[in-house]
Amino acid sequence: MSDTLLPPPPPRLRRPAIAALGVLALALGALQSVVEPALPLLQRELGLGPSEGALVANTLLVTGAVLTPVAGKLGDRYGGKRVLLRLMAVVAAGGLLAGLAPGLPLLLLGQVLQGAMVGVLPLSFILVRAHLPAGRTQAAIGVVVALFTGGGMVGMLGAGLIAEHLSWHWMFVLPTLVVVAATLFVARLMPSDAPVRRGERIDWPGVVLLSATLLAFMLGLVLLTGGGLPPLAAGALLVLVAVLATVWVRVERRAVSPMVDLRMLARPAMRQACLLTLLVTVTLGMVTLLLPQLLAVSGDGYGFDADTSEIGLYLLPGAVVGAMSDAVGGVASRRFGARVVVAAAALATAATMFALAAQHDSAWQLVLAKTLTAFAAGLATTALLAGTATAVDPGDTGIATSLLVVTRVIGVVVGAQIAGALLAAGTDARTDVPAEAAFTTGFAVTGVTAALGLLLVRATRASRSPQPAEPAPAPVKEGTRP
Repeated sequence: MSDTLLPPPPPRLRRPAIAALGVLALALGALQSVVEPALPLLQRELGLGPSEGALVANTLLVTGAVLTPVAGKLGDRYGGKRVLLRLMAVVAAGGLLAGLAPGLPLLLLGQVLQGAMVGVLPLSFILVRAHLPAGRTQAAIGVVVALFTGGGMVGMLGAGLIAEHLSWHWMFVLPTLVVVAATLFVARLMPSDAPVRRGERIDWPGVVLLSATLLAFMLGLVLLTGGGLPPLAAGALLVLVAVLATVWVRVERRAVSPMVDLRMLARPAMRQACLLTLLVTVTLGMVTLLLPQLLAVSGDGYGFDADTSEIGLYLLPGAVVGAMSDAVGGVASRRFGARVVVAAAALATAATMFALAAQHDSAWQLVLAKTLTAFAAGLATTALLAGTATAVDPGDTGIATSLLVVTRVIGVVVGAQIAGALLAAGTDARTDVPAEAAFTTGFAVTGVTAALGLLLVRATRASRSPQPAEPAPAPVKEGTRP
């Protein structure tokens, strides 16, 4: 009799549904990555400096940082598939707007809308956990991230060809059309997932306050590192972020169904995962900005005078191994523990960047550095993400992984803006070209940041994954919902 009270098992993912989700991830990765190799081209055509170029590269990530925790929470409440389809409508609108933009303002607005694609990752994790056995979840999460990263290969390789034979506008239009087609197939083939938090009210005050806090922080970061902001305005931004964060914490503590369960953030292992993810991705963001800029500098003295297509080819090996590391990051986390994986990645990144600071006069050195750092970053961040996704309660999968995805985004933005500020500080006013010493300093700072990650790993308590510190909840009766 008790068997009739148990809910039916969710439908398993079939190959056509997996293929549709994979094509969507590839298309989104391509749409996100076209800016990186084409950034020098966009700077020339739009008359932008290094700091403004970093703004173009990071606008998408700013929106992603704001929307991702909201998307994860809504996915827990309403179902991953339902929220994913709505986000894709926003992404498509942003891609088409960027493709039609006549100048910088509309291009930035299009990038803002495209930032909704970052929220697809936690929603995909919700779908994976809902439709796959527990033992396959970590590996499947690695595959999802790898497909997203793999799309970056297509974007990096195709951006230059499209920009040179058509125009830079088509770099955004073509991947967007694939996103629209893949979304239609996902809507048709992907089984719906039942909301885990059915019946819970959405903490809209918490949603608004968290979004405002992240937006103020990200925009403040961009303005501060861009230079030219008066000290009084900088202080006001810091105060605004602090006030918004304080009010958000107070609201969450009193909410019946909070946007983020602060007890989850209070767990030492969760804090450690966020800090480690932040340090790993700061180094990734610095590498992402520094290498294309150095490749594009005129070959007189220290640059390589590479055009957009050549930059894409130089960066392609890094994109390939990055996708491979994402695919195995979840497996590595299960086998060795996230802490060990992050330590190895931090050591490899620090050694690579110090070596690059000492010697960077050949293109193969930059290619090798990009390859090694991309592999290390993908392995570490995916290991942390997979460990977190399988450690929390099923009803918290979306919001918990969203927090780490947001941390990844913030880290990349921080790193890119720091690198852009270093290059701007070392730019010759007569030529508008950064001096070689600016790149050397950037590589050295990246190495120091990676070394700090290694020190943090050694300082934290050893654990295989960010397991909850609190005792497991008491068992519930059969046929009831926890």
